[in-house]
Amino acid sequence: MTNTAQMKRPGGRSAQVQAVVRTALEELVAEQGRERVTVPAVAERAGVSASSIYRRWGDLSGLLAETATRRLDPNRPLPDTGLLRQDLRAWARELITHLSQPCNTSLLRAASALAGGEDTDCLRNRKAEAKVLVDRARARGEAAPDPQLLIDHVVAPIVFRVIFGADAVKPALGARLVDEALALAQAAPR
Repeated sequence: MTNTAQMKRPGGRSAQVQAVVRTALEELVAEQGRERVTVPAVAERAGVSASSIYRRWGDLSGLLAETATRRLDPNRPLPDTGLLRQDLRAWARELITHLSQPCNTSLLRAASALAGGEDTDCLRNRKAEAKVLVDRARARGEAAPDPQLLIDHVVAPIVFRVIFGADAVKPALGARLVDEALALAQAAPR
């Protein structure tokens, strides 16, 4: 007989605390900006101890990075139109739409400011998504660029504009970046 008290319950107290902490972080970042947010402030807003946050996330940058990553769920369905160009355009449009939401922009800026020299979960997830889209296209017999080219010429310009741009990033930018990246891939020597 298994002791149910020892089993981890999905959606149990731990999941509830994590959700409350993430919500508190998002609210504080939106209200005060990342620079003024601290772990004790998040803990107070969430009604948990700061030690709980440190134990689960290590520090503020860990909490920011995970929260930003979770907002663009890596397990969501990716576009699958049957054509690489259309899939990539839909993917880029989704990234722009998502990252341009004020709370997501704030979280992205904060997480990027605290990111070290390592790839973030967000970047690893975008690389994995690019690979899925490219692998699908190749399986259909389409010519497809290296996934890293898509990161460098589609994702990176979007993220750069969202973080550093003063003007709103428009979804139409995604189609232009995809077209340019695919043209670049076709022009590259084989």
